[in-house]
Amino acid sequence: MTAAPPIAPGVSLPDLDPADDPAGDGETVRKYRAPALEKGLDILELLASHGAPMTPSQISLHLKRSVSELFRMIQVLEFRGYIAPAATADGYELTNKLFTLGMARAPVRTLLEAALPLMRDLTLAIGQSCHLAVASDDQMVVVARIENPGHLGFSVRPGYHRSLVEATSGMVLYAFQPPPVQAAWRAMLERAVGPDRVASFAERAATVRAQGYEQAASDYVMGVMDLSAPVIGTTGGGTGAAVAALTVPFVQHTPLTRTLPETIGLLQATARQIAHDLTERS
Repeated sequence: MTAAPPIAPGVSLPDLDPADDPAGDGETVRKYRAPALEKGLDILELLASHGAPMTPSQISLHLKRSVSELFRMIQVLEFRGYIAPAATADGYELTNKLFTLGMARAPVRTLLEAALPLMRDLTLAIGQSCHLAVASDDQMVVVARIENPGHLGFSVRPGYHRSLVEATSGMVLYAFQPPPVQAAWRAMLERAVGPDRVASFAERAATVRAQGYEQAASDYVMGVMDLSAPVIGTTGGGTGAAVAALTVPFVQHTPLTRTLPETIGLLQATARQIAHDLTERS
């Protein structure tokens, strides 16, 4: 069998006509496939969404492929450091390598350079931890955190991800998008969690946008009130939108360094200052 000729540097792939794809799923027009690469990406996406270690047998069951078909993919992903055997359970889990690659992107580096010093000042002022999250498809992902400077506190690890509809940060990221972006995100979220859940989420988003922040009791830890404010940046079309959500898991303890209303005010001020510094660095 004759191998396909390599694509010369500077030569682009031919344009694909959307009319050739009546189903709208991209499969009809996709003339170039890399089955091995797609299997590897399927494994990474499955482990990311599953949230717990998976054995090769479990991976093959979910992907509807044989273990032997996926064996070499798993071996290569482990060798390259993208997955590793879990320390506390059977199976494989994602390492931080993909997260590290994402953090190396220039926009994320710039965001962190602007945010981290101000986040540190915020934790000192309020006596609480804080974290910064961005949107990734239908998920919010924590990209930075600053621990509570005191002896006790609650914080969320970088790399933690959760559906936008399940997180206070996700609510803020959605609420402070322009309508066309919200429409696109809503369609994506409806496919992931269903239209009924998204309808109540979108209804709440209008209230959050009007008040300028979100406040909701944590559904993970009793006694924690999640407070989140948007870091507003400028999109390509010049429209303001949330590029990140700055969130404080407010722990009720005695004595409080700052009251809840004071913390909300400082949180919003810090988010605005991050946005200002981010604009200055652009």
